[in-house]
Amino acid sequence: MALTLWYVGFSFSLMGQDATALSIPYLDESPRIDGDISEWKEKALNDGEWDFERVKISAWYEPKRNRLHIDSLEDTNNIDLSSRYYIAWDQSYLYFGAEVEDNEHDVTDTNHEPKRWYYKDAIAFFFEAPRDTIAEKFGSGDHAFCFVIDTLMPEYGAWWRHGNEKQTYIEEPLPTAAVDYSIKMNPWNRSGADYVLEARVKMASTFGSENEAWAAPEIGDVYSMMIVHCDPDGGEYGGHLLIYGKGDDDASWGKVQLVESVEVK
Repeated sequence: MALTLWYVGFSFSLMGQDATALSIPYLDESPRIDGDISEWKEKALNDGEWDFERVKISAWYEPKRNRLHIDSLEDTNNIDLSSRYYIAWDQSYLYFGAEVEDNEHDVTDTNHEPKRWYYKDAIAFFFEAPRDTIAEKFGSGDHAFCFVIDTLMPEYGAWWRHGNEKQTYIEEPLPTAAVDYSIKMNPWNRSGADYVLEARVKMASTFGSENEAWAAPEIGDVYSMMIVHCDPDGGEYGGHLLIYGKGDDDASWGKVQLVESVEVK
């Protein structure tokens, strides 16, 4: 018999669940991708609020990688970057949400290239699907889904870094048929730099691309995951936080497991 627990407003089953993994719940109904995640965020993985102070006490903190740019004119008493991330799945898609409080919106890059999302305000969700025990840097099964927080939604605004058995670090826009995303700026009328990101990525078109080890998602599947949140604030490379991992080596990424839907109180 499955054991059901109640906490933080929802219940979940522990049958077959890996206690060392974060749980990504299933969505029974597909949400509309419109920048409003209220319809599904309570049913998704949410590990609480993340900011620089929390990252500094995490197991994957490395000061050379995890740092925020502080401009000489910046008010250090204000929020620099604080975010909550939401992740869910269904038979076709992975769903991503983020509610972000920010002090400065920056999507410019003096040496712009389409692949340089990490020099702009952006959130990237890194996955290895399925998870394995081989340390790789964007080999087969490794993917980064990167969203630049630019409401103009340029071609590079939804970016895909991945690899296959013959090539690593393949850099290209996410295929339009594989992604939907929306950005809502200033959602709480607090700051023009605040935003909500909502996105979904089709798994068969990404995880299933050139990877015979991936199969259609099922409850119990285990993947690896890392989040990279970039926040240059007028600076160059280096304004970003890494959460659940230490870099491109997928052996450092955290374990996540696909689980059944949760019941919201």
